[in-house]
Amino acid sequence: MASRLATRAFGAARLRPSIAPRTLPAVTTLTSSRPASNVPEPKVKAQSIIDSLPGNSLVSKTAILSSAAGLSIYAISNEYYIVNEESVVAFCLLSVWAALIKFGGPMYKEWAEAQNAKIKGILNAARSDHTQAVKNRIENVQQMGGVVDITKALFEVSKETAQLEAKAYELEQSTALAAEAKSVLDSWVRYESQVKQRQQKELAESIIAKVKKELENPKALQQILQQSIADVERIVSSKAQ
Repeated sequence: MASRLATRAFGAARLRPSIAPRTLPAVTTLTSSRPASNVPEPKVKAQSIIDSLPGNSLVSKTAILSSAAGLSIYAISNEYYIVNEESVVAFCLLSVWAALIKFGGPMYKEWAEAQNAKIKGILNAARSDHTQAVKNRIENVQQMGGVVDITKALFEVSKETAQLEAKAYELEQSTALAAEAKSVLDSWVRYESQVKQRQQKELAESIIAKVKKELENPKALQQILQQSIADVERIVSSKAQ
């Protein structure tokens, strides 16, 4: 088993490109350059690592960690998984995503809560406006509760108005008929008066013509003269007595 692992490792080392060794600064210089205040305590760091593990209790977290370590050792020992550059890249990407989720998650949560509160406020305001509009409409409808009585009163008034208009029309027709009858009677009266005037005129003319004709007769003139003298003598004798 060991010889097989060595042979595969040697073959992988031959196939992999050679990487030039880089000079890394001494760990002592890096640790010495950091301020003592930024270095977390080992107990706090261990507690944070334990809290980051899934599980509700210490026993479950320990079991999950032990299971993960056992599965990793089993996979590596049986060559199910080989640590290479891709594993390092995957670990780095997972670390970056974990950091983004850990540090960016709260900010995204605050932004999402702010947006939720904003939308909730808009919806509540719209609901309040709609409720107020409904209340105003109900109040307006309640104010119009006496429309039925007012409509009935207006109907009675319109009915009386129609009756009065009908009577006025009848009186107008009666007045027009009376005026027409009066004009007809006046025309008949004028016609009768004209007929009487014409008859009287004709009678007067006929009498005048007859008198003129009799005056043309000498006997008639003599008789009229004698009658006139007799009348004058009678009047004089009556005054003398």
